[in-house]
Amino acid sequence: MNIQSHFLMNGDVSIHFLDSVLEADSSLVPLLISPGLSETAEEYTDMMERLLPRRVIVLSYRGRGQSDTPTSGYTLEHHMSDLEAVVEHARLEKFHLYGYSRGVSYAIGYAEEHQEQLESLMLADYPAVHKRMESGWAEAYIHDYLIPHQRTQHIRQQAVRGIARESEDCSFEMNLIIPVLVLRGLEADSLVSDQSMDHYRSIQPKLQVRHFPFSGHDIRRTEPEDLYATIETFIAKSQ
Repeated sequence: MNIQSHFLMNGDVSIHFLDSVLEADSSLVPLLISPGLSETAEEYTDMMERLLPRRVIVLSYRGRGQSDTPTSGYTLEHHMSDLEAVVEHARLEKFHLYGYSRGVSYAIGYAEEHQEQLESLMLADYPAVHKRMESGWAEAYIHDYLIPHQRTQHIRQQAVRGIARESEDCSFEMNLIIPVLVLRGLEADSLVSDQSMDHYRSIQPKLQVRHFPFSGHDIRRTEPEDLYATIETFIAKSQ
């Protein structure tokens, strides 16, 4: 698969993204992916290939992958600005937006401010909130997850500490008029509780929900084909 690799400047921060435009059908509305907390663009190449001939664009947020790691600038708004910069650089006029895990927060924040650009919004296994990290979270995340799982090059420790330091609690209002789909794992490690689903339904009319009975949080790993088929079907009905 011929994927283009691009870098853009968002202020003083270099942001890396991948784009399957060279193999895509230009008549299909593109899909932009907002990855999870420690994910990089490169981890989505399988999804990009599976969704061809649709153009798919995926970025590595600041502090992740091949993007720069600034000393500060890790608020919700800073991450939303990374999305905005990719949209502008890739010249996306209308597109579908998919967010996973903490990338859901960035996707919802973007959708609330730029709904006119979106054909649909897909939110994978994360509640409709942007969370302030608890005291001690950064060191636990680094030493109990990143280092043992050899993911310190996916997200730098400086970025983890920046997120811990700068993140604030934020509840979204949503009430979007575009189609919205929540993708929820039903196993114990899912991050979307029944209470979280009630909250989604209270702030988003005509919400669509797809349950994945054999998945927890990482649906793309445990039920990839069902996930990709669900995305394709939802997008087709949203256009």
